[in-house]
Amino acid sequence: MSAPRRGGPRLSVDMPWIDRWLAACRDLAELERSHPMTDAVIEAVDGRRIRIGDRWLADFASCNYLGFDLEPEIIGVVPEYLAKWGTHPSWSRLLGSPVLYEQIEERLSELLGCEDALVLPTITLIHMSVIPVLVGSGTIFLENRAHKTIYDGCLFAHGRGATVERFAFEDPDDLERLLKKAHPSPRLVCLDGINSMTGNPPDLPAFARIAREHDALLYVDDAHGFGVIGERGPDEPSPYGLRGNSIVRHFGESYENVVLVGGFSKAYSSLAAFIACPTELKRLLKTAAPPYLYSGPSPVASLATVLAGFDVNDARGDAIRAGLWRKAEQVLDCLDRLGAHTPNRSGFPLVEVPLADHTEIAEVGRFLFDHGIYVTLAAYPLVPKSEVGFRIQVTAANTQAEIDQLVDVLGRLAERFELQPARPTEAAA
Repeated sequence: MSAPRRGGPRLSVDMPWIDRWLAACRDLAELERSHPMTDAVIEAVDGRRIRIGDRWLADFASCNYLGFDLEPEIIGVVPEYLAKWGTHPSWSRLLGSPVLYEQIEERLSELLGCEDALVLPTITLIHMSVIPVLVGSGTIFLENRAHKTIYDGCLFAHGRGATVERFAFEDPDDLERLLKKAHPSPRLVCLDGINSMTGNPPDLPAFARIAREHDALLYVDDAHGFGVIGERGPDEPSPYGLRGNSIVRHFGESYENVVLVGGFSKAYSSLAAFIACPTELKRLLKTAAPPYLYSGPSPVASLATVLAGFDVNDARGDAIRAGLWRKAEQVLDCLDRLGAHTPNRSGFPLVEVPLADHTEIAEVGRFLFDHGIYVTLAAYPLVPKSEVGFRIQVTAANTQAEIDQLVDVLGRLAERFELQPARPTEAAA
């Protein structure tokens, strides 16, 4: 037997799939290893500015859309909750559920206009535990660009006997084509609400109609939309709508054959998530969903900031969203003036900017970093090569000076690097 190589064994000797995996992820791995905008250690924050090493940058990578993470009124309630509950009562919810959960679920049900709601720690845990329960040995119809965490939940359900069919992104007709065929029941349709890359919603009324006509349950993950978009009304101060009560209400839809999943970790800046569902399903999940039975609970500070966030949302949430919309519009107007393509057609404060040459992603990221702008880099294979670029997330806590800085830097960036040009329909709009 030969001696092992110094420095450890080569895993790929007998496992060629390792070489294929490393080859597929080479661009991402190199970016992670060498770029200051990936795997960065943030050493300090000042409003929506962050310090990495000795450099201060305007942060456009945060998903704290409403700025609740920096809201003094919300931060101020935490000590009283900690004094009453400690930092983390470590019961699973089945064993002992602090009344804070019931208070959140009651207020959430009222806000969403749903029959009931169940709060669990994260959306990922919900997907992994609830999707298998809902589908059993039936059939999942999965949008082919649904979020990776939905895909993982469907993969777990497949391992327990479910069949998985894929339908085309933003294509209700393709879903209907599949639903017309014979497939085992129950039938579950899984898709995103506001898409985490494009910032666009699906045609929810079309998907809901098709699901109802074919006796399927529509499962919608609106992680990004909850807290930002909401019900429409004549007195709405922005196109985002009112109350931030998510995509179902935004489209005037009902919860018939619809299950909504969302989280507090983005707009509400708190570690918790929820499923809006009938009370009968909630009772089932209390014994069938492992996170309710076994997972540690959300920290008390997160439960406290959810409740305080509801109060701020009631008092001035619509004004906050109106300001957020105006800031997002300035960024989108800038890209329009530059003749640059973005898939964002919704005005949502999540703006993807794809590059004409995907190999320039590291240089573009370095340019933005050196000019004081921090964004989310979207590298291959996280996205197709045709969509490699960067994602801008605008929040209510970004100052006008930071928006102006971003607009200025985008103009300089377009002079040095080639962005994908606007499509004819975008230019016409």
